[in-house]
Amino acid sequence: MSEEIIRSQREAIGILLEVVKRYQANSDLDEEYVRIAAGGGPEGRAARILEERRANSEAISRLLSRLEE
Repeated sequence: MSEEIIRSQREAIGILLEVVKRYQANSDLDEEYVRIAAGGGPEGRAARILEERRANSEAISRLLSRLEE
């Protein structure tokens, strides 16, 4: 029983670390997006940033739903 609890705790910690990593990536992308928008940077990169943010947000949602199981 205790091994199962330890395994579950490790899995939860791994999921939470991945969530934090993706939130940080989105924060970094936000900063880059603001710099591009303020400086009139390349629109192509801005579109890629938005796509990366969307993908990270979807991954975060999936990861958090795994914790609810």
